[in-house]
This record gives sequence, C-alpha cells and structure tokens, in this order.
Amino acid sequence: MTSPITILDAQRVLDRKTKPPGSLGYLETVAARLAALQNTYSPRADRVRCVVFAADHGVADEGVSAYPKAVTAEMVRNFVRGGAAVTALGRVVDAEVEVVDVGTDADIDESEGEGARLIHAKVRGGSRNLLRGPAMTIEEMHTALEAGRDAVRRAAADGIQALALGEMGIGNTTSASTLLAALTGYPVEEAVGRGTGVGDERMAHKREVVAQALARHKASGDRSTHGTLASLGGLEIAALAGAMLEAAGRRLAVVVDGFIVTVAALVAVRLGRENGKPVAPALFFAHEGAERGHRLALEACAEAGCYARPLLQLDLRLGEASGAMLALPLLRCACALFDMASFAEAEVSGALSEEADA
Repeated sequence: MTSPITILDAQRVLDRKTKPPGSLGYLETVAARLAALQNTYSPRADRVRCVVFAADHGVADEGVSAYPKAVTAEMVRNFVRGGAAVTALGRVVDAEVEVVDVGTDADIDESEGEGARLIHAKVRGGSRNLLRGPAMTIEEMHTALEAGRDAVRRAAADGIQALALGEMGIGNTTSASTLLAALTGYPVEEAVGRGTGVGDERMAHKREVVAQALARHKASGDRSTHGTLASLGGLEIAALAGAMLEAAGRRLAVVVDGFIVTVAALVAVRLGRENGKPVAPALFFAHEGAERGHRLALEACAEAGCYARPLLQLDLRLGEASGAMLALPLLRCACALFDMASFAEAEVSGALSEEADA
C-alpha cells in the first residue's frame, strides 16, 4: 500500500518543474495542497458546483439590515432565473449553481431555471430572533447541518471535484458577527461591520443588538460549539458548516466565500476538531472582503489550523459565493502546474549549485 501524498511530497514534485523553485509563489502552495487532498499528482478542479444556502433571520426584525427580509426569497428566485452575480459569474467559469433553501420565510415554487437549480430543504421559515432567545433548537441545528451534508453527497454522486460555497440571508452578517465574537472573544466593535451598507445610526444599533445577544448567550451557560451555533447562528450558516464537514471527509476541495462563509468555516473546523475529523485541509479561502470582521474571521481560522491566506483581495462584500466563483480559475491553474514538464523531461538545465556559483 503506497503512502498518502503529503504537501511536502507535492511541493518536491513542483520544485522539479521547469521554473525556479517557489517562483509561482502561493499558487504552488495551493497546488501542493490540492495534490495532497486528492492524493494524486494530477489534481483536478474541472467539474465544480457552487452551492448557495439561503435562509432568513429573526434578528432582521430588529432593523439591523438596510434591506427588508423579503429580499432573501426574492434573491433566491433571481438566482434560479439567472439574474444574480453568482449565476453570471458561474456562466463565465463554467460552474453549475445549486441553491438550497434551508430556511427562507416564503414558499418558493420555482425549482429550476436558466441560472440555478433550487433544492427545497427548509428546516423552518427562518431562524428565531437571536436577541430574544436561541436562534435554533439543537434539533433544528442538526437538521440544517444535515442539509449541508446532503448537498455535498449530491455533488459527490455527480462527480464534482470542487465546491464553491455561498449564502443568502438578510440579517446574516449580524448572526455571523455575533458567532465570531462568541467563538473568539473579539470585541463587538471589531467583529461587527456594515453588512448590506447600513449607515452610522443603524450600525450603532446593530452593535448594540450583537452585544445584548452575546450577553444573553453567555448567561445561558452553553459555550460548546454546537450550543453557540444553535444559539446565535443562522440555518444557512449551520448548513454551510455541515457541507464543509462532509466535503472534508470526502476529500473534496471547498472554496470558502466571504465573511459569513468564513465564520461557518470556523464553526466547521471546531466541530471537526471536537470529533477528531480535520476540516482545515479541504478549505481554500477565496478572498478577504471589505466587511469589517472578515479579516478577524480569517485570522481565527488560521489560529485553528487553516491555510487561511486568501487568494484574492478585491474589496468584495456581496456574498452569495461571488468571491468563490472568482477564485475557482485559480484552483484550476494550480492544478495545471503538475502538467508542466520537469527539467529532465524538457531537457532543460537545472540550477547551478551554490558551490559553483561561488
């Protein structure tokens, strides 16, 4: 039985290609990680699927967003019809889009259109208001986690090699910010950003909502990752975490989108560590966005053992997997590095030794 390929093994293979060692920078790290994840020196990310999990949030009733809650379901319909950023980008990068309704507060009849396929996996019509009590019951949280796992099972059955994960849910930056602060201890002022672009007055109110929700959660006494997710998370955040857990177990690459998905990644990494099932090797972080807490979320993921250096920096703050879509071609380019000829194959002279240089 051959030994599994390690990142170091893969890097040594790359170092023999017709280029100075390390000259393709971080792309070589990505390539080596993909080789180790897929356990092959011919990794591939040709067949990709973008999965966007959608859910409403009870905390939106507190006026923390610049948009009404109805936008969640309206945008899901827009995804299906092909009019959203994620579907436009999907057409460019040749990635199919699947939208999973795990908790919109609406009945959406459409199932398939020019832009995306809609999967109905609704746990309930939105999470509860996390300011007033737990956002989900433990049972609801586990059902949402399972909906995420199911999405990955479908992808694996269809031969998908890499997943881009995104979200849609008015109010979900409030949920993600509260989760981030609860899991890391970061101050509310640093963890909470403007989300959909709220003004100063609403921003101050949003921070106060998060601070009060944190105080309520601390008083509840359940500081476990599961307990924190149920108390403060959204249904789509739980589904994202479940998808990452399942993908890691199947050695499928996951391209992590923006702030909300990065917080879900932190949740997934912690849940995986508690169960002795590492998630970090499967995660590739697409970008560092403009949302205030995104850098902190990336830093927390790095502290938890992730390669959390983002592939792009474009000041994105849309979500819905737009950044993950933009990063997908970089994964494909990283795979292509193994198609390069070695110095021996190309009959190209290697580097002079340092002794000869001297």
